[in-house]
Amino acid sequence: MPDQDLQELEAKINAAKQRSAPKPHQEEHYSQAQLAWRMVIELVAGLGIGFGIGYGLDVLFGTLPIFMVLFTMLGLAAGVKTMLRSAQEIQDKKMAEMAKDDEGA
Repeated sequence: MPDQDLQELEAKINAAKQRSAPKPHQEEHYSQAQLAWRMVIELVAGLGIGFGIGYGLDVLFGTLPIFMVLFTMLGLAAGVKTMLRSAQEIQDKKMAEMAKDDEGA
């Protein structure tokens, strides 16, 4: 009898765990938000680094803000390129998961 009671208790616990398990959609939502923030940070970092280098060169050489504008634009281009690379990486990962799911089905 005690073994049967333990098995029933384990079955109830497992059923409760399955009901309270997080939904995949919620996890997907958080992962999408994290990816969006990653891309924003990459873009802002590229702009900031380009601005900093350009401003530093302008101060060093005593020029008009030509280097600041030039390097800010280069930083923007580098940030966009990094964002596109991240998006491609995410897309490749999703395609690999879809292919894996198709093979399993």
